[in-house]
Amino acid sequence: MKFYRGPATDHFDGQHFYNSGTGLRGTGSVLRWLANRKPGPWRKWIDEPAGAPPPERVTGDGVRATFVGHSTVLIQTAGINILCDPIWSMRASPFSWIGPRRHRAPGVRFEDLPPIDVVLQSHDHYDHLDIPTVKRIASQWHPKFVVPLGVSARFVRKNVTSLEHISELDWWQSVDVQNNLKITSVPARHFSGRSLTDRNKTLWCGYMIEGPAGAIYFAGDSGYGSHFQEIQRRFPKMRLAFLPIGAYIPQWFMGPVHVSPADAVRAHEELGAATSIAIHFGTFRLADDGEDQPVIDLQRALDARKPLNPFFTLASGEGRDIPQL
Repeated sequence: MKFYRGPATDHFDGQHFYNSGTGLRGTGSVLRWLANRKPGPWRKWIDEPAGAPPPERVTGDGVRATFVGHSTVLIQTAGINILCDPIWSMRASPFSWIGPRRHRAPGVRFEDLPPIDVVLQSHDHYDHLDIPTVKRIASQWHPKFVVPLGVSARFVRKNVTSLEHISELDWWQSVDVQNNLKITSVPARHFSGRSLTDRNKTLWCGYMIEGPAGAIYFAGDSGYGSHFQEIQRRFPKMRLAFLPIGAYIPQWFMGPVHVSPADAVRAHEELGAATSIAIHFGTFRLADDGEDQPVIDLQRALDARKPLNPFFTLASGEGRDIPQL
């Protein structure tokens, strides 16, 4: 299936998208990792109550962030509710019987969500793009979906929503949404695909949300790279950043596509974010880091580097009002 047609660019060769300066690990490296895995410990199930229902709206210059789990976050600002990489399914997989399984329930019950106006999809991996969840969201609220190049074809093919409800963006392209909010797709260092035949046929990205309350960055999934400095150059005053910290061990294998907690702290400093919140940990076992290791290593990196601005984790389902710049 052809997901995207367009001219060649510095990250698209006419057939596949790619990262400048580094490539993915090949099949030999995958087999080496699988043969030598030393996975850290995870509890089979983390039994926690759901968080309190988020407020209906946050207006004015307020920003409220709620961590649902993994990379799913609810951002509320300017009277608009934005949901990022939503997944409420039990598995990050096309199957109900195999594939990464949740180790904790979503921190916010779907029934407790406020009306969703905008959904941001960073890429098409199963732990970020969950078709049953986006279908449910589309049916209930008919939001605007903002996706990277090629991903709209997946929405249409799966009857999620019509093209009129989707904005498909290349890196650095923008779309205006309600209440004077502007959303810009920004580079990430990652990859895409949902099967053996569609590797890198769709783009991956992060997003910058600009509005009356300031700039908010959602990194999605990314390895470390110079793109963080370029994002800071173009968006020099960042009120909030969501940065991934999990699925980084072993670093020789995961490093090209997943930042470690130490690299996330480095990115936090380079971005100049007034506040950063960790994502992409604690829900799905995707690599060899244990359940608690990302948070432990994040604290070690913070103790070592002592950044001027706060970078913290939220509990599953926890919401927090973000200080002004």
